[in-house]
Amino acid sequence: MNNEILLILSLIVIYGGVLLMYRIFGRTGLYCSTVIATITANIEVLLMVDAFGMEQTLGNILFASTFLITDILSENEGKKAAQKAVNIGIATSIAFILISQSWLLYTPASSDWARESFQTIFSNTPRLMIVSFLVYAICQRFDVWAYHKWWAFTQKRCGDAKRFLWLRNNGSTLVSQILNTALYTFGAFWGMYDMATLISICVSSYVIFIVTSLADTPVIYLARKIKMTYNDK
Repeated sequence: MNNEILLILSLIVIYGGVLLMYRIFGRTGLYCSTVIATITANIEVLLMVDAFGMEQTLGNILFASTFLITDILSENEGKKAAQKAVNIGIATSIAFILISQSWLLYTPASSDWARESFQTIFSNTPRLMIVSFLVYAICQRFDVWAYHKWWAFTQKRCGDAKRFLWLRNNGSTLVSQILNTALYTFGAFWGMYDMATLISICVSSYVIFIVTSLADTPVIYLARKIKMTYNDK
């Protein structure tokens, strides 16, 4: 199975999983999804693949799902619930950094076979994880703020709080992803690549985020429908 098909399937499964967790567990399911996405994305981002004519890191879809989660919470559960998800993601990132680095402090047994692989993966990740944590904290808080600013703007313009969901969803996420892409690329890879390569990584990463951001629009509409159906029961 080629990388393009795998990425498309990952998008469907991850976004569908977020929706399913919300349908079954409500906002608690979205908080759990935040934890899952934060931990797995910090590992998956270490993998580089070629897909759709671009070299890219994995983890983009998982990171994008955290923006979907905060947008669903903002729309259906309120700003405080969305901010709580961001705080959970921040706490998860800190815990993951500390725990994963503590594994490398142990002296392995003579029969151990996994330490070398752990060393290869996790000894090179503190900078990436710290940058990822800081960018996550900045961009997610900005996304929640921007979502409600767009909401206030559209409600004032048309007098209807339900209309223009697609605008506040994409308006907040697409702007947040510009910030996310620039901060992460230059924070994680500055000094490792020349300026032309850094700009190329920014452009290719943002193209991916445009796709993932637009793809989450029908999901958030479905999430609102789930909320409305639940409230009607």
